[in-house]
Order: sequence, then structure tokens, then C-alpha cells
Amino acid sequence: MTKETKTYHVGDAAITRIDELSLAAFQFDTLYPGADPDALQRQRARLEAGSFDVATGTFIQSIHSWLVRTPRHTILIDTATGNDKNRPEIPPLHRLNEPFLARLAAAGVTPDDVDYVLLTHVHADHVGWNTRLVDGRWMPTFSNATYIFSRVEQAYGESLAYGEEPATNPALGPALRKPADRVYDDSVRPVIEAGLARLVAIDGGEVLEGISFIPTPGHSVDHASIRLVSRGEQALFAGDVMHHPLQVYEPSLNSCFCEFPQAALRSRKFVLEDSAASGATVFTTHFAQSSAGRITRSGERFAWQFL
Repeated sequence: MTKETKTYHVGDAAITRIDELSLAAFQFDTLYPGADPDALQRQRARLEAGSFDVATGTFIQSIHSWLVRTPRHTILIDTATGNDKNRPEIPPLHRLNEPFLARLAAAGVTPDDVDYVLLTHVHADHVGWNTRLVDGRWMPTFSNATYIFSRVEQAYGESLAYGEEPATNPALGPALRKPADRVYDDSVRPVIEAGLARLVAIDGGEVLEGISFIPTPGHSVDHASIRLVSRGEQALFAGDVMHHPLQVYEPSLNSCFCEFPQAALRSRKFVLEDSAASGATVFTTHFAQSSAGRITRSGERFAWQFL
């Protein structure tokens, strides 16, 4: 089995990455606008070749889903970008035609086998395969699944889709950006209209046995990281708390995609501290290479080790 298709085991759960895209699209100033450029220089020696292209100064990243198989369930965590989605404001994601479902099949799973889809947040590259285009209509891809995601994210996305300005928790700080247009209409609303959505409070409570949605807002209005506990072992699906290993070493860096930067900083600090303390296997959404690893701590500094 290649590194890209490695299956990890956390207790009774088997976890496999399902690839959509490999990206080399962003240089430092683009991904981390306004940040101290010395941050990259300080950490360059720690960035592995598979995560940073020295010749072009470009970060290497990934977009993928995590397939989680437990003795009881077949689960997808986040659903990448999807095919045929109109995303002109994000050129690398615009009208894709990727064999994502074939890659899922290669892992031994069909769309009908999936019984839960868990979403960390409602952004274009995390909800796209919620639906696919069938005879000109967006239809749920995983028609036997329950899609579990934040009630707040749903309400926020719906308000924006209707052209309204939704109220947000003042504790998040000011919003510097909003989600991409059309995402709610083509990738979220059809799931709700089909009666497949289960909207939850992101409060740390279990949504399935051994699986909890942990509040890590900032990248989005009610972003969740997902904790899995099985037989005393832990996994954390971090979502977009971090976009690249550089942020483990330089946690003050916020990406250009973070909506509420002040809250994003706090959530990143929490995930780093929590993961280092627990020894959890951390499954990321945009780190390249294996996308999985562990976070260690020395004093106030953190480090990343791919697995």
C-alpha cells in the first residue's frame, strides 16, 4: 500500500485518505497576507520537500476527505470540492472533473455504503461532494447518509445565500471575509431539502458513539474539529484550524481563508495544546504528504511529525 493510500488504525477505527486534489498554488504572501515574512525563513529548514517547493517558493497542499470505518459505521469527514461546481472566485477549484468517487471505490466504498457525513464547516472545499450534478440538478451524493454539521454554520450560510447580513457572536471578533458564493445553494441546501441533514450544536458533545464535535471557531463562524476516541486512543480531525505545517511552528499565522482571525488564533492555540497533551493522531485537511501526524510540545513551541 502506498503512502498516499495508507490506512491508519485508531482503536477500532480504520482511517483512509480519499484524495481529490494536490495543490501548489500559494506563496507565502498570498496564503498568509500581511504576515511577517521572516516566519517562513525561520522555519524553512523544518519544512519537508513534500510540503514546500524551494525553487518556486510555493506551498504544497492537498484537498481530500477522510474515510472512517468503525465496526458500526462508514463515515466521510468533509467532502472536498466536488465536480462541476461554479467557483470562479477560486480558480483552482472551479468546475473540477476529478475521479473522487472512483478513488472512494478503490478504498472499497460506494456512495450508498456511507451512512454518515461529518462536516467540520461549510466552505467550498469541504462540502462539495455533498452533492453531484444529475440531469441539471444538484442531488445528494450519499443518499443513504445522515449529514451532520453545525446549526450555526447552516443558519449563517442560509442568511448569506438570501443576501442578508447575519449576526455573529461578538466574541469571534470582526469578520474579514465571507464564504464563497453559491456554496450553500449547490452543496448544502439540496441535502437539507432531501431530509438528510442533522444540525447540531458544536459544544463538545458526542454526535455518534465516541465521536465529538469540538468548537474551534474562527476559520469559519462555527468551525468544528472532530475528536474520535476508541479503545483509549484518540484521533483529531482538525479541519482548517491549520492549512500547512508551517502554522504548527508559527501559530500566529492566519491564512487568507480565515473569516474571523482573532478567534482563529485562539482555536489554533487550543488544538496545538490539546493535541500535544493527548498524543492524538491528527488528521489534517490541507497538509500534503501523508496529511496525518502528531504534534509535540517543548515549552511554548510546537512541532509536527508526519506519520
